[in-house]
Amino acid sequence: MAGGVDGSPATSALQRAARRHLWRHFAPIGGEGDVPIFVRGEGCELWDEDGTRYLDALSSLFCVNVGHGRDELADAAAAQARELAYATTWDTAHPRAIELAERIAGLAPGDLNRVFFTSGGSESVESALKLARSYHHARGEPSRVKVIARELAYHGTTFGALSATGLPSVRAPFEPLMPGGCHVPHTDLYRTEAGRDPLWAADAIEERIAFEDPATVAAVILEPVQNSGGCLPPPPGYFARVREICDRHGALLISDDTICSWGRLGTWFGGQRFEYAPDIVTTAKGLTSGYVPMGAVIVSDRVAEPFLDGAVFAHGLTFGGHPVAAAVALANIGVIEDEDLLANVLRHESELQATLEDLSDLPIVGDVRGAGYFWGIELVADQATKRRFPPDEANALIDRVLAPELRGRGLIARAADRGVPVIQLAPPLIAGPEEIAEIGATLREVLAAAQRWVASR
Repeated sequence: MAGGVDGSPATSALQRAARRHLWRHFAPIGGEGDVPIFVRGEGCELWDEDGTRYLDALSSLFCVNVGHGRDELADAAAAQARELAYATTWDTAHPRAIELAERIAGLAPGDLNRVFFTSGGSESVESALKLARSYHHARGEPSRVKVIARELAYHGTTFGALSATGLPSVRAPFEPLMPGGCHVPHTDLYRTEAGRDPLWAADAIEERIAFEDPATVAAVILEPVQNSGGCLPPPPGYFARVREICDRHGALLISDDTICSWGRLGTWFGGQRFEYAPDIVTTAKGLTSGYVPMGAVIVSDRVAEPFLDGAVFAHGLTFGGHPVAAAVALANIGVIEDEDLLANVLRHESELQATLEDLSDLPIVGDVRGAGYFWGIELVADQATKRRFPPDEANALIDRVLAPELRGRGLIARAADRGVPVIQLAPPLIAGPEEIAEIGATLREVLAAAQRWVASR
């Protein structure tokens, strides 16, 4: 078991300070049990304060794409901090931000040539939504203020981004939200009715646009593979249909690539994996492999055009385009290229998929789905009928079995979503056969324990 089960680490100075002062995200302040405290990382591995080793099969939070402990990124940060620690990109610029913007534009698909820097994913989505409204306003269509997103989709927790997020559990405590957020069904291929048009979920977007009145819709925002709900990939042709719908009704297509960019799907951006050209891309996480906070909004020439004619996007962030973050991002992109990590993901994607699908001999395993190095395993009460667990049992399975079993066996993965047990995996792009084999072996033990728990109830 990982350190802390016997209660001893809870007496450490770090544990006491964490309990007293650190307000963790999406976690209660109080509660029993120790707080996992990681103190060192290297490659695909992490170690906690007691020296217990973990395999990071989630890239910590879908972001440590090139792995832990990379000297190249640490050295880039140190060198830049010594040369120029801070400069703003409000009314001035600095070399690293310019170089990074040019680099990103060269990697992005189509005419995505303008880059607006942020400090993270929620800020990127927030900025993109404001930009969509500002774009339409500058073109004489100020009524276009609504954004269409998918049910269960997570697009961030800042107030504007939360209006696009489709998770009731994170929306409800802060309602009423900014008006204009509309939601349509997601692409759960596992539960799509037999014989139904596979593109029905795309057509639902057009139906919602028509219902809201196209003259009021600013944008449609979608993840290439939807995270919440458990790694929901699109059916073939989905994004091509959505692109047609957006063009027909004058809505911008925003691709929320916060997770799905920088090699996660074996391509630089999600649109390249699924062959669509968005108007705006939001990104963060793997841009710096999580070594420093940074995000970006990548904008097409078409969307930038009104702002070349005198309109001003009245929005800015103190740390957007921070020199140290930009230097780390440039070094991170260099590592991805030099080590051909996109090819590594594509080379081992089928092996990871097969390893996870081999777990389907366990009756608790329902669906295995995903793309690249981004996969989910949905657990079910009945494999033959795809029957879900009742919500209370599902949550108990997550909290009492999956989460502690994963941690106790030293595998960092996500056991989510609330009400639907899904194990999510997103290993660093450097992972290969050895890590994939360990993921499969450990998950078999975890799922066998979950199967026994269900049978005992």
